[in-house]
Amino acid sequence: MQSATRMTRGGPETRSRDHGLLKVRVMSALLGVVVLGTTAPIDAAGTLLSLGDRIRRRIEASGAARQIAADGQLIYAADALPMFYERRAFEPVWITNGRPSAAVDSLMEALGRAEDEGLRSVDYHLESIRALHVAALRPADRWNGLDTASLVDLEMLLTDAFLTYGAHLVGGRVNPRTIDAEWHAKAREVDLVSELEKAVADGRIGTHLRGLTPVQREYALLRRALRKYREIAAAGGWGEVPEGSLIHPGDSDPRVPALRQRLAQSDGLDTAVPATADPVYDEGLQQAVMRFQKRHGLKDDGVVGPKTVVALNVPAAQRAEQVALNMERWRWLPQDLGQRHILVNIAAFETDVVEAGKTVMQMRVIVGKPYRRTPVFSDRMTYLVLNPYWNVPHNITIQDIVPKVRKDPGYLAAQRIHIMQGWQGAPRIVDPSSIDWSQVSQRNFPYWLRQDPGPLNALGRIKFMFPNEFNIYLHDTPKPEQFADEERGFSSGCIRVERSLDLAEYVLRGDPRWSRDALVAALKSDADRTVRLPEPIPVHLLYWTAWVDDEGVVHFRNDIYGRDGPLRDAFREAPPRPSSGSGG
Repeated sequence: MQSATRMTRGGPETRSRDHGLLKVRVMSALLGVVVLGTTAPIDAAGTLLSLGDRIRRRIEASGAARQIAADGQLIYAADALPMFYERRAFEPVWITNGRPSAAVDSLMEALGRAEDEGLRSVDYHLESIRALHVAALRPADRWNGLDTASLVDLEMLLTDAFLTYGAHLVGGRVNPRTIDAEWHAKAREVDLVSELEKAVADGRIGTHLRGLTPVQREYALLRRALRKYREIAAAGGWGEVPEGSLIHPGDSDPRVPALRQRLAQSDGLDTAVPATADPVYDEGLQQAVMRFQKRHGLKDDGVVGPKTVVALNVPAAQRAEQVALNMERWRWLPQDLGQRHILVNIAAFETDVVEAGKTVMQMRVIVGKPYRRTPVFSDRMTYLVLNPYWNVPHNITIQDIVPKVRKDPGYLAAQRIHIMQGWQGAPRIVDPSSIDWSQVSQRNFPYWLRQDPGPLNALGRIKFMFPNEFNIYLHDTPKPEQFADEERGFSSGCIRVERSLDLAEYVLRGDPRWSRDALVAALKSDADRTVRLPEPIPVHLLYWTAWVDDEGVVHFRNDIYGRDGPLRDAFREAPPRPSSGSGG
């Protein structure tokens, strides 16, 4: 059975589907009779139609296009909603004896908390539901209460709200592939029709919806951070620190009081900083600045320069929005990342090794350049290679290496790079002088390049393999000095790790043949060697510009690949609306 997540994610994510115009048929030929204050139609045979009959007819009238309307609004769960009602023979679930059940209050309360998840309750018909609910609770007489068509509207809007909100909690409001073709992470899948059936059966609507959120502790911590930053924004935000020359520890500067005030207001992390008028940049303020710099990915030297001032002056409302965007990214991920896993945060240039929800190893990494971006996906590391050869990708050969050979004919020999012809059997080595490098292009170079193992090899001494369609892996580097840079987007897509020997020792633990000493001994030779891991380890390449660490500290990073912008735009779009109201 197709998952309800996939069926409902086409709701308010307006970038992924063009709903077109809603065609509404007004059935003016039906006759009505007044029953308990509601207008109930009769069919051609004079039989009174039940609310279930009306639900069925409303769904059937939508045709193959499944453009169902209720109270002038489009039903987003156009596949899951009919399935739900078909399973229960079209009997209403929210309306009992012409009146809303207590479950309606529970659902409205849950929808009202959508903002806590970084979502918008307006996307789930809440305003219309509330208005119809109030009308349905009025005393039933000829002049008050809802007619049957409006009760059908309320019933269907409630069901659609549960299914759509549930789908967004499970798999996200936005389909990541519609805004970023390089996002390949596998989202969770849940049968939301069954979830609604269970929620209705036990009456715990809100509990079931809360159970659809990501289970990871990091998501809950982001939810708490979102609430905190919104509270700060609602209270007026924090004051700005004026631009100016560098402020060093020990300096006396008229901007220091504003700096103190800003850090004292931030988010509870720096409240030990007294907001005084003292213009001297003292040691206590320096420690607070260094903490701020570290959690914003800046050089934590305590010097207040342009980058630090820019980070300080990002409004609280913008930080809250950044948190909400990254909560959405958590909803795009699998429910289980693995009891033991490796997590690369591309935007933070960091890798964490996680066990039982705790970071046991952390290291800096180098990721892809903005024009050779590292993709987002998950796979399993199964082996590593000691002293690897580097088979140079064709695009790197043409774009990077050929121009260097044209300038320096001895470049290939100096870098121990060989020109190879053929892949089957034993490839033949080609003499570089036999090639007219001035004529080499993307289409007319039938060779491939291979760099020998050794200190010059671009992969360093170890590469960590989790075979995937993108040919992306983790590896060592012969240029460790690059890890000192704040922003480390230097690679062609693969991830260079800072502590490759430590990581190799970790992933090979459990194999008595590969102690640290054994690894060091093997790396002293130039012989390449494949070593299988005793146990595969999940690897997740992710992209977070906001997260909360194990100590509950909120971190922010620059959006190095420009992925926040399209996601923010998609969130700000209004859900699609029908062109006219429903006819009953």
